[in-house]
Amino acid sequence: MEALYQKIFDDPEFRDLQRRRSRLCWVLALIMLVTYYAFILVIAFHPALFAAPLGDETVVTLGIPIGVGIILLGFVLTGIYVYRANGEFDRTTAAIVRRLHDSD
Repeated sequence: MEALYQKIFDDPEFRDLQRRRSRLCWVLALIMLVTYYAFILVIAFHPALFAAPLGDETVVTLGIPIGVGIILLGFVLTGIYVYRANGEFDRTTAAIVRRLHDSD
């Protein structure tokens, strides 16, 4: 079994899969971090922007839907990763393992 693991880790297609998966993770993480820190920086340096009410008859401020949007963005980005991981990445991994296992 150890030999199969080594063949998998040495396989160029598996290394390409690892690079694509890693790049996707970094892109999604960067999107989330930039969005979150931009929100925090606006709160820190221009709080009046998010304190503006949505309308004349409401106490709900602009910051509330933007904050909820950031939380929802986290769910969407997680969904994107799960969709790719359970689809493309799992199919590619299974094909690599099958190909290398059958070559024994």
